[in-house]
Amino acid sequence: MNKSTLTGVVVGAVAVTAIGAIATSESGLNPFRDYAKVVSVEPAFDVTRVPREACHEEQVERQVEPKDKKRIAGAVIGAAVGGVLGSQVGSGSGRDAATVAGAAAGGYAGSKIQKQMQEANTETVAEQRCAIVYDTERTPAGYDVTWEFEGRQGVVRMDEEPGERILMKDGEPVVKQS
Repeated sequence: MNKSTLTGVVVGAVAVTAIGAIATSESGLNPFRDYAKVVSVEPAFDVTRVPREACHEEQVERQVEPKDKKRIAGAVIGAAVGGVLGSQVGSGSGRDAATVAGAAAGGYAGSKIQKQMQEANTETVAEQRCAIVYDTERTPAGYDVTWEFEGRQGVVRMDEEPGERILMKDGEPVVKQS
């Protein structure tokens, strides 16, 4: 075997080995494999809603519980005042009737006046109000990759950014599952 034949065999073996390495490499430019062009890459997130209880104090005006629920004091004071005023009218048995009528009317009026005063007696207190609210949490979920291959576009979610191209097999992107 002469020197130029030996050189040709060595160069041929190196060339065949190099072509075989490229053909079996996923990251190399392989003329026997199809690649889609990456059009865009967007970070993807999973969004979850997390419930929590949110409370705050609110100022509320409410009626004060009356000590004299039957309004006896108002009726007694009203009857006394009405009786005194009724006794000033007329004479004899007419005065007695006017005193009784004044006492009855005064008792009724005193009870109504006390009722109005009790209803107007209010206080402002702080009350706690609670409600369930939802917070959103965004968790990174990889990348949404838009690709273009043989005149059509698609989107695939990938764990890592793919670079400028994606390996295709049977017209679909090859995505490594982690």
